[in-house]
Amino acid sequence: MADAALRLQNLFEQLLGAPLPVRIRAWDGSQAGPPGAPVLVVRNRRALRRLLFKPGELGLARAWVAGDLGIDGDLYIALELMAGLIWERGEDARTLAGALRDPEVRAAVRGLVRLAGPPLPPSPPPEEVRRARGHLHTKRSDRRAISHHYDVGNDFYELVLGPSMVYSCAYWQAPEAEGGTLEDAQRDKLELVSRKLGLRPGLRLLDVGCGWGSMAIHAAREHGVSVVGVTLSQEQAAYARKRVADEGLTDRVEIRVQDYRDVADGPYDAISSIGMAEHVGAERYLEYAIDLHRLLRPGGRLLNHQIARRPQRDESAYDVDEFIDAYVFPDGELAPLGTTVTQLERAGFEVRDVESIREHYALTLRRWVANLESEWAAALRLVSPGRARVWRLYMAACALSFERNRIGVNQVLAVKTPEAGGSGLPLRARTWH
Repeated sequence: MADAALRLQNLFEQLLGAPLPVRIRAWDGSQAGPPGAPVLVVRNRRALRRLLFKPGELGLARAWVAGDLGIDGDLYIALELMAGLIWERGEDARTLAGALRDPEVRAAVRGLVRLAGPPLPPSPPPEEVRRARGHLHTKRSDRRAISHHYDVGNDFYELVLGPSMVYSCAYWQAPEAEGGTLEDAQRDKLELVSRKLGLRPGLRLLDVGCGWGSMAIHAAREHGVSVVGVTLSQEQAAYARKRVADEGLTDRVEIRVQDYRDVADGPYDAISSIGMAEHVGAERYLEYAIDLHRLLRPGGRLLNHQIARRPQRDESAYDVDEFIDAYVFPDGELAPLGTTVTQLERAGFEVRDVESIREHYALTLRRWVANLESEWAAALRLVSPGRARVWRLYMAACALSFERNRIGVNQVLAVKTPEAGGSGLPLRARTWH
């Protein structure tokens, strides 16, 4: 009799202490759970072994990336339904140990062990980062982390990001359903950054973490500035240089494969850092801010566009998300907005404007997910199935996190204000809108 789904439902509900909000379809074809709900597809027993040997988010992530688990139905609804039971429980080794003292939980674990089959731990999917020993956020480790995320093929990024090739939050005048497009919103974001920085002909801009060159090209083409863009990704740099040449901007835009810590040809009139500071790390953030302050002329402006997390009562308890760290952004860290502002001020900046664009990132991510899903077959020709599954899951989960105010994104405008006190900004600064 095919009854694996019902057994799984009962065992999971014993472990979680709550009804399972999604339906289950097991490898034997059986189904159980609430009718009409999204379906969690458990394709084989190996999925259970992954969960048993690595309980929690990382075990689920490994099963998803390997294709042992899947979702039939609306992925966003499924993630929202499961978030409260899995990702928001805050379970660590202590809470798991405490739960195992419950006889019902121990019985459920034994049932899963029997259902899972021979207790051999499956190898992690090849897409998982293999950690090298040593300190975080050295120049070498940062190069390795950036390469893991960005050097996966420019064709794949074109498919996901669209023609703008901007891999950061767009700035929407209206949702796409109301006539706005992703390309329009990305152009408007680049223009917003340019206006905040006060770009005009004759100025020098440093674009830190320049990606595929979109900000550098926009600033040079639309505002007549000279730009140096730096990235640690060889593939990004090659792509950006070709775009610069195609635009006829080689006399005004230079793309370098260079660590921002090695830039020594300041001063610059303005610095843009868009979606890059998340890679810096808490221990290095003040150094990052000091380096950018050093590279600016007196009166120069910095536009720091950065994802932020909600502050915790005990900041020492902050842990990097296991799935994101293992599969998406190795060594990436998020900081609360207040911490970022404080560090910029400690480095000598005067913070003049902070704008939250949290909802804009949710719209952007949903568009990227739609791009990927509509071109799924093409994506599988460009990258491994595991890599494509990583992207679909992380972008959909992040969209929900922005919508629910679990994370945010902010543009912080800061000035290297001279000792005399003149910031160079107008009395009513938000003229850029």
